Amino acid sequence: MRPLTLAHRIRSRQCLAALALLLSCTGAWAQAGTLDKIKKSGIIALGHREASIPFSYLGDNRQPVGYSVELCQRVAESVKRQLGLAQLNIKWVQVVPENRMEKLISGEIDLECGSTTNTLSRQEQVAFSLLTFADGGSLMMKQGSTLKGLADMGGRTIGVVPGTTTERTLRDALSRHKVKAKTVLLKDHADGVVAVMQGKVDAYASDRVILFGLVLGSGNQKNLRLTEELFSYEPYALMMRKDDPAFRLAVNRELARLYRSEEIYAIYDRWLGVFGTPGPLLKSLYFLNGLPE
Repeated sequence: MRPLTLAHRIRSRQCLAALALLLSCTGAWAQAGTLDKIKKSGIIALGHREASIPFSYLGDNRQPVGYSVELCQRVAESVKRQLGLAQLNIKWVQVVPENRMEKLISGEIDLECGSTTNTLSRQEQVAFSLLTFADGGSLMMKQGSTLKGLADMGGRTIGVVPGTTTERTLRDALSRHKVKAKTVLLKDHADGVVAVMQGKVDAYASDRVILFGLVLGSGNQKNLRLTEELFSYEPYALMMRKDDPAFRLAVNRELARLYRSEEIYAIYDRWLGVFGTPGPLLKSLYFLNGLPE
C-alpha cells in the first residue's frame, strides 16, 4: 500500500472534520424536541376540546376536564419529574377536529387531549400514544323515533361533525349497507343535540360513549335514545408530533404505569363510571398496554 501524500492527508482530515460536525449536528437535532422545548420554557401546551363529554370538555368553572384531560395531566406530572423541574405550567389551548392536527404540527400544542381516533392515515402526519380507550360509532335520535339503525336511514338525514373519523366511517357504512341517507355537517356535538331535538336531522352520529355523555349532559334523557348497533371501531389515543421518540416514550411510560398499577380504573370511574364498569374490551386494552419497564 502506497503512503498517503500530503494532499491525501489534508483531504482525509477535512473529511473526518466534516463527519464529526455532521455527527455533532445530528446529536443536537436528536436532543432538540418536545422535552427540550418544555424544559427550556417550563410550559407544556395541551390541546383540549370544548364539548367532547366525557373525554375533554369545559367544566362548570370553564376549565378543561374529562378522562383524556386527566390522562394528559398525569403525563405532565410525570414529565415534570423526569425533567427535574420545580414547576411545570400547563397552557391549555382549545382545538376542534378541523385544526387539532394543524395546531400540533405547528407547535402551538405539544399533546392533544381529546377523543381522537388513532388511524393509519393520520399516522402519516402525527404520532399517537398507547391506546387510551376503544369505542364505536352509533346514532342518537328522539325517543319516539321508530328508526333502529343505519338500515332504516334511507331518505333520512344524519348530522355529523366534519373532520372526524365518524364522518368517514359513517359514509363507508352507508355505502356498505347500500343506504342512501343525507349527511348534514354540524359545528360540534352540542349542535348535534340541538339539531335532533329541533327535528333538523333524524339522527346524530358520533362515538357511542360521547353520545351517552351528550344525552346525560343535555338533561334530555327522557327525550333522546341511542341505537344499539356500532358501525365502526374507534381506538382513541393521545396525539403528538411525529419523529419525537423521547417525548412519545415519556407519554407512554406514564400511561403504561397507570394501566399496570390499575390506577386507570379510578380515573375511568371518575369520568365514565356512570356508564358502568369497563367491559372486556377495555379491560383487555388496559392489560395489553400496561407494558413493563
